[in-house]
Amino acid sequence: MKAIWNGAIGFGLVNIPVKIYSATETTKLDLDMLDKSDYSNIKFKRVNESTGKEVKWENIVKGYLMDDKYIVLDEEDYEAASPEKTKILSIDQFVQESEVDSVYFENPYFLEPQKNGENAYRLLLNALLETGMAGIGTFVLRDSEAIGMIRPYNDEILVLNRLRFDQEIRDYKDLKIPAQKAPKPAELKMAVSLIKQLSQEFDPAMYKDTYSDELMKIIKQKAKGKNIKAKKAEPAKEGKVIDLMAQLKASLQNSKSKSAS
Repeated sequence: MKAIWNGAIGFGLVNIPVKIYSATETTKLDLDMLDKSDYSNIKFKRVNESTGKEVKWENIVKGYLMDDKYIVLDEEDYEAASPEKTKILSIDQFVQESEVDSVYFENPYFLEPQKNGENAYRLLLNALLETGMAGIGTFVLRDSEAIGMIRPYNDEILVLNRLRFDQEIRDYKDLKIPAQKAPKPAELKMAVSLIKQLSQEFDPAMYKDTYSDELMKIIKQKAKGKNIKAKKAEPAKEGKVIDLMAQLKASLQNSKSKSAS
């Protein structure tokens, strides 16, 4: 793995030198875009708007349009904006992980201690394990400020979750949310029973990206010249009156049957 950030975690007066690595990778199939007429590969080019000529990566800079004029930024400008945050993620507070709603979570990253940071790394890991807390702080990653939550993962490594800022969460007040109305007691009791019946300890290994696997099977079949006939999904019927009680009873019965088999 290649580190995407080198710096340190600020834990009180203790600095823990670390490297950040992406903790995830995509399982989606790498599909290319082709011209429908002859299946030629579609290439994207970085083109100068004025000359129409392609521009090499090393000649590309970033700028901000102000008063019809671009203000160009370089590496020194990014660091000058907040020099300490480009190299240090200083923990500002410790919170219960359960206090952070999942809507704020973005990408997870693994934290690896650098040389001479092993002892402090282990100290923070064990302190978080013992208290059940997570550390929150801000830092600069890829030219933008981010909130980071540091917590133990599998009791043996520190993981950094990038969080969204509160201002990034959209207001849902304009959505057509049903008015608060108490459900029928019998329906609520049945729904609670169904939830309890399906409750179990979360096991992420249960869930696999089967869609990509099925798509690959189709690709292999088409490569052999076979025609693929897709099964059409049943369209949703609008305006149909739903008997919630009947559906809940059927769901409970179906769940019991699966448990018994």
